[in-house]
Amino acid sequence: MLLDDTVFDLERLLRAARTTPASSVRDFLTVYGPELKSFSTSVAALIKQNPRTRVGARSDVHLTTPVPDPAKVLCVGLNYKDHVAETGRALPEHPDVFVKFASTLVGPEDEIQGADVSANLDFEGEVAVVIGRTARQVPEEEALGYVAGLAPLNDISARDLQYRGTQWTAGKTVDRSTPWGPALVTLDEIGDPQTLELVTRVNGVELQHSNTRHQIFSIARIISYLSSFLTLEPGDVIATGTPQGIGAKRTPPIWLKPGDTVEVDVERVGVLGNRVAEH
Repeated sequence: MLLDDTVFDLERLLRAARTTPASSVRDFLTVYGPELKSFSTSVAALIKQNPRTRVGARSDVHLTTPVPDPAKVLCVGLNYKDHVAETGRALPEHPDVFVKFASTLVGPEDEIQGADVSANLDFEGEVAVVIGRTARQVPEEEALGYVAGLAPLNDISARDLQYRGTQWTAGKTVDRSTPWGPALVTLDEIGDPQTLELVTRVNGVELQHSNTRHQIFSIARIISYLSSFLTLEPGDVIATGTPQGIGAKRTPPIWLKPGDTVEVDVERVGVLGNRVAEH
């Protein structure tokens, strides 16, 4: 657990509190997902009573993905009007859903892989949602109650692979190409998830800037829609789409090169920064 700039051992905290233990993030969300807000308010007292649960400063710890082994990684394409416009497509009537796999995900301090298999690596700054409770046929007005938290995500896409056919899978599932993190931030710290500024920078240059208020389908709508045909489980990840400004639609196109640094900055959620690995 990350509090301010200090990391604490959540498993030790649970044992110290003599509550149900958890051996993984998914286990933790399965047990505590419905009560994350009340859990987070009680953590300070637990830490004060159990100082040995402190692992170290954030700078001393290598963070991996917020959920290392999600059962599902679901993605929504074409979810900002300006991005739909730059692709030349019609506005979708329903969320346009595709999938990634856990093998594509890397953490906030890992390098982005893929430059060895694609000459057209592209960036897509997004807000990722993690499910905290089993969700099946959830009404839109209740959907945010099933959210464990949010994190920045970079939906790196190998455009040359993506555009070889009508399906996107090849371009979206390159091994260890999709960073997200640095932390899973709960909604009690964020507030309204439809008011978040989202900025993507490449080598310090701002190339995407939007706000989640401009999403065609809100986070609540996406969760409700997905749960209408698919059971969402604790730890499942949903990438909610990218705004205008992707490299493929610029003149000339901007492709990521080995050594480039990409940042996805989401207001009140965090900054994700990764370097593109050498070939």
